[in-house]
Amino acid sequence: MRVFVTGASGWIGSAVVPELIGAGHQVVGLARSDVSAAALTAAGAEVQRGTLDDFDSLRSAAAASDGVIHLAFKHDIAFSGGYEEAAEADRRAIETFGDALAGSGRPLVIAAGTLGLAPGRVATEADGTSNDPTPLGAGRHANAQLTLSFASRDIRSSVVRLPPTVYGEGDRGFIAMLVDIARTRGVSGYIGDGTQRWPAVHRFDAAHLIRLAVEKAPAGSVLHATGDEGVQIRAVAEVIGRHLDLPVASVSPEESAEHFGWLAGALAADGPTSSVLTRELLGWQPAHPGLIDDLDKGHYFRTTTAA
Repeated sequence: MRVFVTGASGWIGSAVVPELIGAGHQVVGLARSDVSAAALTAAGAEVQRGTLDDFDSLRSAAAASDGVIHLAFKHDIAFSGGYEEAAEADRRAIETFGDALAGSGRPLVIAAGTLGLAPGRVATEADGTSNDPTPLGAGRHANAQLTLSFASRDIRSSVVRLPPTVYGEGDRGFIAMLVDIARTRGVSGYIGDGTQRWPAVHRFDAAHLIRLAVEKAPAGSVLHATGDEGVQIRAVAEVIGRHLDLPVASVSPEESAEHFGWLAGALAADGPTSSVLTRELLGWQPAHPGLIDDLDKGHYFRTTTAA
């Protein structure tokens, strides 16, 4: 297959590209900078220059492909207070792909999230499929619903929900932030009793699932990329404390925002997420170490500043 990938040089996309190429596919990656273009060329992919706002570029690349994987999102804008603007840009890009692929039976795979699907209980692929937006990430939830609706337009659309932690060496996300907060505060903290559960997946396992989705996911599929169904935050804090030789302590919910900053809201959420149905549907089996074992490898503690 000739697969067009947005976000191809990002944290997950840079694992998806070699996964696709290794399986014999041809990859065309969207690049908005010379650095991204060089990385894609080095990885063996073709380069499509443009951004998520270049609809002509997106449309032509999708039309010339055998399938599209849409991973890009304007995280820089979203994390600086412009979440609605970023979600709207994402919606316009998805609509563009829908128009380009309509009537073709070709696949469109997009990334979404598991956070907020079913607080306090184990979420499944059947959760969050109504038109009622989830409290967290309502805009992206609506975009996922839009993508699934494309099945009625003869597009083999699917949504891969990613957990808040997609880990591995080089990760600069939530876990790296927790490590930096522990260093700064002199204590490895968790909120309350620390029993909040975070789903997680190794980036290479996520990349493998995304490849399976573009190859064979049925139209209208919701897939969960969770290797760990739910790791207790206290267990994460204990590993961080041990590696940094810091005390491990509870932070009260009232003090959590001051201690953890904007990350407190996510840390307080209990969001275990099952991938049983996904594994049965596509035969996906995570093959890399779980989050705690990956943390114990020590690579998170060889860096000092989260991006």
